[in-house]
Amino acid sequence: MQKLNQSYINSIVRKALEEDLMPRGDITTNIIIAKDKIIKAQIIAKQDGVIAGLEFCKTAFQLIGKEAVFTKKISDGKKIKKNKVIAFIKAKTKTILTAERSALNFLNHASGIATITNQFVKKIGKKTKICCTRKTTPNLRTLEKYAVKKGGGQNHRYNLSDEILIKDNHISTSTSLKELVKKAIKTKKIVTVEIENINQLRQIIGLKFKRILFDNMSSSQLKKCLKLCKNKYQTEYSGNATLKNIKQISKTGINRISVGAITHSAKSFDSSLLII
Repeated sequence: MQKLNQSYINSIVRKALEEDLMPRGDITTNIIIAKDKIIKAQIIAKQDGVIAGLEFCKTAFQLIGKEAVFTKKISDGKKIKKNKVIAFIKAKTKTILTAERSALNFLNHASGIATITNQFVKKIGKKTKICCTRKTTPNLRTLEKYAVKKGGGQNHRYNLSDEILIKDNHISTSTSLKELVKKAIKTKKIVTVEIENINQLRQIIGLKFKRILFDNMSSSQLKKCLKLCKNKYQTEYSGNATLKNIKQISKTGINRISVGAITHSAKSFDSSLLII
């Protein structure tokens, strides 16, 4: 997994700024006479939520203007109330105006993911963990998985080379599920097997691997499968988990619930930058 360090942050933010500024820069800000004047601004939360992505926000201002001073009033992973100050910025007028949208895009995207993840986490019992998936924005997976953790969730595998996850299409292209799992076990990698019914489960019960993922099952089906597992495997559920049904799924005793929506459908957090 790519590490969330300053080098990564600089790379991602620089690409975003280039997208916003190529080929002729901020042609609106360039017409302002006092664009080199040092001014102050504040970022305000316009809703309750969980903050994430502050370093990306800060970096956007500092890559535009080295003089920029970014003062956080809250840390990533902390809850904030509507109308509270997230951060102050002191920099040249042109720095603040040019970096504003890119900076807020990162902050709002990450905070939106952290906020919805936290809403899921609060709905379930302590024995169940909320996990993200690979249903992420291309090239922003590290940021999004970071935001999930700040919201209280856990990361699933980062990419295809991390762990073995045998899904329905892998099974469809193989002659024997049991033999496929045996082959996966020999790799010494973490192995997860996705099953859709109790018959598939019976084929692999007794084989020594880590995790069984139950896909799109009813609560009654899921309970029967969990009883058959007898705590020999880590268990996970996936498939259309929502804030309305997540508590019911958790009550079955499942260890993990993977929710693609916390990354692919998270609503952007609402914040705004105001010159003061």
